[in-house]
Amino acid sequence: MHIHRLKAAPLAVAFALSALVATPLALADETCNSPYMSSLIKGQEDYVHVWTLGVKGLGDGFDKLVTVDVNPASKQYGKVIGHISVGSRGEAHHMGFTDDRRFLWAGGLDDNKIYVFDVATQPGKPKLVKTITDFATKGGLVGPHTFYAMPGRMLIGGLSNAKDHGGVTGMAMYNNKGDFVSKHDMPVANGGDGYGYDIAINPGKNAMLTSSFTGWNNYMMDLGKLIKDQGAMKNFGSTMVMWNLKAMQPEKVLNVPGAPLEIRWSLKPGDDWAITASALTSKLWLVKKDAKGEWQAKDVATIGDPAKIPLPVDISITADGKGLWVNTFMDGTTRYFDLTNPEAPKQTYTKHTGSQVNMVSQSWDGKRVYISSSLLANWDKKGADDEQFLKLFAWDGKELKETWKIDFYKEKLGRAHHMKFGAKAMTTAAIPQQKAAALALR
Repeated sequence: MHIHRLKAAPLAVAFALSALVATPLALADETCNSPYMSSLIKGQEDYVHVWTLGVKGLGDGFDKLVTVDVNPASKQYGKVIGHISVGSRGEAHHMGFTDDRRFLWAGGLDDNKIYVFDVATQPGKPKLVKTITDFATKGGLVGPHTFYAMPGRMLIGGLSNAKDHGGVTGMAMYNNKGDFVSKHDMPVANGGDGYGYDIAINPGKNAMLTSSFTGWNNYMMDLGKLIKDQGAMKNFGSTMVMWNLKAMQPEKVLNVPGAPLEIRWSLKPGDDWAITASALTSKLWLVKKDAKGEWQAKDVATIGDPAKIPLPVDISITADGKGLWVNTFMDGTTRYFDLTNPEAPKQTYTKHTGSQVNMVSQSWDGKRVYISSSLLANWDKKGADDEQFLKLFAWDGKELKETWKIDFYKEKLGRAHHMKFGAKAMTTAAIPQQKAAALALR
């Protein structure tokens, strides 16, 4: 069902410019990776930055950005080389680079703080340079989740709202200086449920997709208690929304039951489809235009046994658009799906990679796969199954072979969640076209 198209926002011209100058995509997928980032490093990454949840009584107990040396030629290979504590626990969750890849924005789902780290001056030693505290007060949003780079700006998807801490939410636009610019509500009419989660843009199609999860009342609740609460279990998103990127207006609500989470557009040039996984129904969904040119969402594959609720969480698509990594939290399994025919994905590989696994990120050359363990502080498993780690696996196209593991509890760091790559050869200057687009947005 279509949503009435409202008058284009004043930013339409700038977004049109940005779509024209969008830079080539990375060789492989990083979670929440925007096509607008100009300084994508190819080949061997030197560092992995891990946004880590603090645990009371463990180390300093605070959320922190942990940096790991991952270059095999380094004497500190596979070791933690530093961490920056932010002085509080706010449910550290996701991060995103600015368009020039010089700064890394990281958010807390509970306290709504956004931390900006300089990762370009000294890529191996990030520095906290700004803390943004007006996400809730300026936009009325709670739970800054997805940080999506746009030319000169950062688009942040929220999970909840400041009024009732439910699932109705929106997105906030900031400039790269950290100033609030505008708010964009998730649709609640014509099939919209108002829920939000991930953001993914295809500039060439003037298309932006958003997905849906749940509000603060649910994601801050103990998972065992939540599952037993029939009323709370009804408060999960069941839609995706296709937006007109230039106008920043919703155009169509897609029915995707079961909390569709991470979204990945195919990275293969010329492809015009995206894929997501629904957490509660354990399905892969394809978003693609039909014969009439209308965007549709289609259930195309099952992930594990839905009756056992494996809980698919993060996904990572290959550079050629022909493969997809899927992590399922409850059974601690990493799966690989052949996407040669995206209409009918086939699982071709599976490996138990931990008692609980969450995020999965391929290296830029696709030869390595990084996996972290934590989902949410109150959703992680208890007792011996509460493993907290960062693992590196080598991938030869046939088998994942564990190379090393860092035990975040043993290191007294906390719960390892989101990952981003860094490199010594980090380029800090944006290309001229993107500078022009950024100036148009300011």
